[in-house]
Amino acid sequence: MSQGLTEEQFLIERCDLNIQMNHSNHHTEQFGEDRLIVRRGHPFSITLLLSPDSKEFKAAETRLTFIVETGPLPRKDSDTMVSFSLSESTVDSEWSASANNQAGNRISVSINSSPDAPIGIYSLTVAQEMQKTFLGHFILLFNAWCPRDGVFMDSERKRQEYVLAQHGQVYRGTFKRIKGLPWNFGQFDTGILDICLKILDNNPKFVSDADRDCSARKNPIYVTRVLSAMINSNNDRGVLVGEWGDFTGGAHPGSWIGSGDILRKWAESGPVRYGQCWVFAAVACTVSRALGIPCRVVTNFGSAHDTDANLLIENFYDEDGERMSGGDSVWNFHVWVDSWMTRPDMGEEFSGWQTSDPTPQETSEGIFCCGPASVKAIREGELTKKYDVPFIFAEVNADIVDLVRLSNGEFIKFSGSTTSVGRFISTKAVGTDERRDITHHYKYPEGSTEERQVFEKAKHHNKLQQRGEEPGLHLKIKLADNMSIGSNFEVNAILTNNCMKTKTCSFLFIARAVGYNGKQGESCGFASDKVEVPSGEERHLSLKLEYDSYGGVITSDRLIQLSAITIDKQTIDFHKAEKTIVLDEPDIGIKLLGEAKVDQPVTAHLTLLNSLPEPLQNCSFTIEGLGLTDGKPIGLK
Repeated sequence: MSQGLTEEQFLIERCDLNIQMNHSNHHTEQFGEDRLIVRRGHPFSITLLLSPDSKEFKAAETRLTFIVETGPLPRKDSDTMVSFSLSESTVDSEWSASANNQAGNRISVSINSSPDAPIGIYSLTVAQEMQKTFLGHFILLFNAWCPRDGVFMDSERKRQEYVLAQHGQVYRGTFKRIKGLPWNFGQFDTGILDICLKILDNNPKFVSDADRDCSARKNPIYVTRVLSAMINSNNDRGVLVGEWGDFTGGAHPGSWIGSGDILRKWAESGPVRYGQCWVFAAVACTVSRALGIPCRVVTNFGSAHDTDANLLIENFYDEDGERMSGGDSVWNFHVWVDSWMTRPDMGEEFSGWQTSDPTPQETSEGIFCCGPASVKAIREGELTKKYDVPFIFAEVNADIVDLVRLSNGEFIKFSGSTTSVGRFISTKAVGTDERRDITHHYKYPEGSTEERQVFEKAKHHNKLQQRGEEPGLHLKIKLADNMSIGSNFEVNAILTNNCMKTKTCSFLFIARAVGYNGKQGESCGFASDKVEVPSGEERHLSLKLEYDSYGGVITSDRLIQLSAITIDKQTIDFHKAEKTIVLDEPDIGIKLLGEAKVDQPVTAHLTLLNSLPEPLQNCSFTIEGLGLTDGKPIGLK
């Protein structure tokens, strides 16, 4: 046994990361065999080679602690540092380790990573009492094969296509002449994965708070949004510079046929000139697949760019028929990516394909990025959902309006279309080079009742989204400015109808005393009404709280609980809002009569405004403090 080891410790001479076997089990063999790359939520095996003179290894008696760390500032609170002990078996929901078997001085250990662990480069260390032994580095990726991972896909054919396929088709042209451009994604090419991780490390969120950013990399929603910003270079030193006119000083966007050259050029010298939508999207697809997020490239023919967020593409003409310059436009085609993931932030019904668009068009939260937006939310016109659903909805479903400007400045509509935007939305089919039309994923059939209903709902939600409001009925309680004990005051319940239709319901407003421990007392106020609230309007229900009603039922805690309730028995729709108010005590005023000096007496004038509707009797002031000559009660006149 080596010097410095106790009788309870083992001397680990070497660690075999079993790269070839682990890569085969984790679908990462295409990355090569120079280092360990595994997918989270599935176990991987390592072999510890002990020194011949180490004590006999007995798993049940061994106290080994494994430590995994990622990021520049690993912390347990951020899940970027995790320690776990050797146990009898691994647990598929968290980091864990178990000894599989022993052959002489070779100990096989199975390590299971958490299916919610941050992705990135990890170090692996084993600790025995106070001594640590570094075992090696590994890279952890998202795992579409793991049911507990947020990017899980239950189809092997789709996993092969959207995670492992290195070649694909990007569709361009017009809806009448769609042409596929072969593209080499090359996510397994030498050095590409390192570049993808470097992209994450160069994003402004990492620069400003590395710990928070690395911790957030557990979430594919977060990573996808970061990539949407970093594939373009508008707010940072991202991958590509967009250009639609003068290509001097760079490569024409049409000259690229793969992502590898672009990514390597960025890693060497910064933002690459130039890209357009299909190049931005194809590079985003490469990076997403390299990190383990299932991803597909999508082309929308007749793609609207709605600059003023009104879901309309407005074309302005003068009286001579000349087109006037304007912000809105319809592109022959536009290309983005869909990524597959769950949406716990919105609800299970919005999981699945999520659209993100790395082409810099409009800002989102102050940054040129877009998405991820649920394709289901886009189809159903749920424009208040995250992220950037209104913009993408307009890309596939905006109406076109043609307007002529008269000499008096008035605009008159003379033409338009509800069917020209969002045609033949296309992606490569699974397992073949054929084009697959996925328009029905994004919208109902043009001209159908459902499509028009969704568009009207989308316009309604768009107005709410711009006001920062949510659809549905909403209740809130507004308090009075002066609510001191003894006073009479009025509180209001406000019902807002953000639904598309008029709502009729019973409106109740209740007040009752309550103790600090939550125990409810007697009622001290009630109001009710039957209200009809048109869409977009409010109704108020007032409740006057009088001292005669609450004075005898409140406790010394001076608490009153207000409850506003609406009931629609026909639709079984109930809403409630609650607030607990604390009645203010009367203020005591203190005014010094004269100048206060050290070691000199000073007279103070105390005032109390009685807010009760009755005289105060048998009351006294108690004055305490350093330097007072008397702390006895003073009679109140």
